[in-house]
Amino acid sequence: MRFRTEVDIPSQQVRINYSTPVMFIGSCFAGEMAALMKEGLMPVLSNPSGVIYNPFSVSATLRNMISGKLFTRDDLYFHNGRWLSFAHYTMFSSDSIDRCLEMINMANSEASIFLRKASFLFVTFGTARIYRRKDTGDIVSNCHKIPSSFFEREMPGPHAIAEDWSRLLGELRDYNPSLSVIFTVSPVRHWKDGAHGNQVSKSVLFVAIEELLKHPSSPSYFPSYEIVLDDLRDYRFYADDLLHPSAAAVNYIWEKLCKAYLDKPATGLWQEISDVTRATGHKPAGITVGETTRFALGMLERIATMESRNPGIDFSGLREHFEGLT
Repeated sequence: MRFRTEVDIPSQQVRINYSTPVMFIGSCFAGEMAALMKEGLMPVLSNPSGVIYNPFSVSATLRNMISGKLFTRDDLYFHNGRWLSFAHYTMFSSDSIDRCLEMINMANSEASIFLRKASFLFVTFGTARIYRRKDTGDIVSNCHKIPSSFFEREMPGPHAIAEDWSRLLGELRDYNPSLSVIFTVSPVRHWKDGAHGNQVSKSVLFVAIEELLKHPSSPSYFPSYEIVLDDLRDYRFYADDLLHPSAAAVNYIWEKLCKAYLDKPATGLWQEISDVTRATGHKPAGITVGETTRFALGMLERIATMESRNPGIDFSGLREHFEGLT
């Protein structure tokens, strides 16, 4: 007997390995998937402008990468003693305008180079709702806790999203013909919109993506939302805020993604490296200096073995950590 509706994902013909750079962009859920890939030292870049929730801000961010945009003072806004960009997350803000622009332009330059060589681009939409500046009409990626009276709140329809992204998919194909685009909808609930408002917003995203899957560039879809809502379907798989997926849910989705997109050697190697990466946080109470040294030497031996088999992977960060414990 079956007691749950498991979401089956067809295996992809083109698979991810340690030679295929992958970019994740969009909501915080994209960051969680990218963090797991990074844990295994895979070539990955996540949200180079910070977390982005709506499709129009994601598309604007990707266009900035494609064009190699150089941000200037005119692109910044001064608020409460800090310079900020409405196209970037708060981590790019600074009390120094030069420092703010340096961080923004360095990140965009690195992302532009990475996108040119990337094999996969995972795009995670969180909400269809957008916020526009009243003074300029520009859609913002982040409101930076500026009073809501500064913005207009809107809900574009699926056609507007599909139209914008249809053009962008063509631009991405011209920029990197070998890039595979995978859409997904974040399972994180945007509860500020209310239960009904959240469902309406997600529905707009689903309809827009369904239209985009017809694009000649052949994008695909990964059902992260459905895995949480239809497969796991239990509050045990949510964090304490009851809005974000729990660590168990994130790991379950990661397993699904690995099975569908990673080749078997990459999956095995990821697990091997991930075990060592997670060991960097291993600090058992009451352990002696001698035991710590033995533990670190054992990890260094494992790292040396993996290095010898995989010379193209940079293990220096892990090696330095455990050398510091000997």
